Amino acid sequence: MFVLNRVLFAGSIIVPESTSLTACHFSAVHRLTCPRRNSPYSSVDSERYSSLVKSVMSSRVSSQTPETLQAEDDHVYGPVVKAQMPSRTEQRLPKTLHPFINSERTVETEEPEAGPPARILLNRGKSRPFIPSVTRILQQTLSPEQIFYLERWKRRMIAELGEEGFKEYSQNIFKQGKLFHSALEDILTSADTWRNKNLSETPQCPPEAQGYIQSISHVLEDVSAVRAIESSVQHGSLNYLGIVDCVARYRGVLCVIDWKTSEKPKPFLSNTYDNPVQVAAYAGALNNDGNYKYQVENGLIVVAYKDGSPAHAHQINSELMSEYWKTWLIRLEDYREQKSSASSSMSPEK
Repeated sequence: MFVLNRVLFAGSIIVPESTSLTACHFSAVHRLTCPRRNSPYSSVDSERYSSLVKSVMSSRVSSQTPETLQAEDDHVYGPVVKAQMPSRTEQRLPKTLHPFINSERTVETEEPEAGPPARILLNRGKSRPFIPSVTRILQQTLSPEQIFYLERWKRRMIAELGEEGFKEYSQNIFKQGKLFHSALEDILTSADTWRNKNLSETPQCPPEAQGYIQSISHVLEDVSAVRAIESSVQHGSLNYLGIVDCVARYRGVLCVIDWKTSEKPKPFLSNTYDNPVQVAAYAGALNNDGNYKYQVENGLIVVAYKDGSPAHAHQINSELMSEYWKTWLIRLEDYREQKSSASSSMSPEK
């Protein structure tokens, strides 16, 4: 702080003698005396400028709008049906928790595994009552979300390939899968070719299956003691059946093995959709089928690729199998309720 002993004229401000001023007061006076600069925007017509901004902001940057994009998508792929969001409810449990393991049998860890693999053919005689398959039950109990995505994929494939092209594509996929399973069966039943490093070059492997066989070659190195191949299984009390691809030991653990083909990578078990439920259903049927004297608690899903890239092998331990078994029981209950409702609606009113 300092004292001014004289009168300071600063514009119209008069500071009397012996008035105390702080440094900040002095600098403020100095700033007040500086001439004010004119803003470069002072000459802008604000009303006209405001109108220009509103005009630019309200104009369309692109000729496409959500409505036109939707119309274009509908024209190419067909109208999109929005899937209903699943309601968040408590985890559903089966009404009756049927056992996964047959209590009348003991789980043998070191069972005899000599002899050729079993292959029990499926017998659907006209005199036999109809028994639904695992595949049929799963297909008819898909969730609305699963149905939506399947239909969406089909629409897009038809839009790209056409009706006839999509039909031919589906037939080729089925044919390739059948050839792959057939070649794999020959390999697993032949000790000479099983350990061959060039499995895809064996004479019995058709060209359409060579990429798939090469894809699973590293998985086959860990497969041993094959017990069953393409063999039917039936659950007597739950009244359903299926055909297991393979029952063998994978890295020493007895598993129901399901061989799948895919054009897209499926590195996670969640990418296989209902396949784990299918494997659990097969294992549960095998454990309760009198044609098999052993029990299976584990599963394995192997996804093979046509380009020969290494297959993904997804192991399902006994704890996971138990959970997927519960899901299967729920799907089985849903299937029976559907059939019961359909039968009651078709019956004549009294």
